[in-house]
Amino acid sequence: MTTESILQALSNVQEPDLGKDLVTLNMVKDIVIDGDAVSFTIVLTTPACPMKDLMSRASENAIKLLVNKNAKVTVNFTANTTSTRKDDQKVLSGVKNIIAVVSGKGGVGKSTISANLALALAEGGASVGLMDADIYGPSVPIMFGVRGARPMMKEVNGKGMIVPLDKFGIKLMSIGLLVDEKNAVVWRGPMASSAIRQFVTEVDWGELDYLVIDMPPGTGDIHLTLMQTVPVTGAVIVTTPQNVALADAKKGIAMFSQAQINVPIIGLVENMAYFTPAELPNNKYYLFGKEGGRKLAEEYDLSFLGQIPLVQTIREGGDEGVPAMVGNDDLTKEAFRNFTAQTVRNIAMRNANFPQTSLIEVV
Repeated sequence: MTTESILQALSNVQEPDLGKDLVTLNMVKDIVIDGDAVSFTIVLTTPACPMKDLMSRASENAIKLLVNKNAKVTVNFTANTTSTRKDDQKVLSGVKNIIAVVSGKGGVGKSTISANLALALAEGGASVGLMDADIYGPSVPIMFGVRGARPMMKEVNGKGMIVPLDKFGIKLMSIGLLVDEKNAVVWRGPMASSAIRQFVTEVDWGELDYLVIDMPPGTGDIHLTLMQTVPVTGAVIVTTPQNVALADAKKGIAMFSQAQINVPIIGLVENMAYFTPAELPNNKYYLFGKEGGRKLAEEYDLSFLGQIPLVQTIREGGDEGVPAMVGNDDLTKEAFRNFTAQTVRNIAMRNANFPQTSLIEVV
């Protein structure tokens, strides 16, 4: 066996999402050959890549078929998360991908989706932050069990910066960590927008593969402020199957599709897709309608990211400060993992195939 023969064999193994072989994509590193043993590293586009096992098996099969049938193949993985940021990166300079999680209306579980997306990304090995940009209804402190906690300050390059909290392996920031939860945040649009700018410019997020931003419901000033301040990689649209939610989700889709905004939509996820009682885990009851989110995605030619069931453990975990992804309900965790895997794949394809992300200019 030689390095050249190994590379030739691996040139027959495709990266499933990008549609090119591992060698062309320069994803094969550190080939070591010792007799019949060969090891090498595949550099993934994200630590949370759902295709690791598939590529590992395909690589091993290619080497045994084309090089040495007795080869003992060891495939290692590392990751270099892709990014297409086009700005000067003075803001959030260490953040590779910024994901806005949005909904056309409140009550569809956007914060639950944001929290568990962030946790599932971290479970896959990515470095992740979660920004709660829902100024008027922050949920992160309750959902992560950090009510009453206050972030610390530190000096960075002579400037005072807020240090986000760390919980379950992800960095957290929310207006709910800065004000008493008994006090209502009664701010006009400009003041709320200013707070979002501070969350971006005055919080020390450090090096992140993904920053997930839980946006306020609807469309408005805060959304525009965010997209004028940082280059958003893409948006995840959250809806439920019922017609009222679907009608409002269309408004969110329309906002991101406007020519002057044109932020890529990563896909649409249907929350509360069906009810599954704990005592009947194989039963599905479609309380709010069936397949509404999937049909909406098809109507607008969007990627359908998956369905999240309505189960009691999600509500209980959110209230108790233990989100589903760190709970004990395997059925729910699998649903969030599948949704996250599709989201990660779409981000990688978006970064490989679409124009670079840039700040928007809205007058």
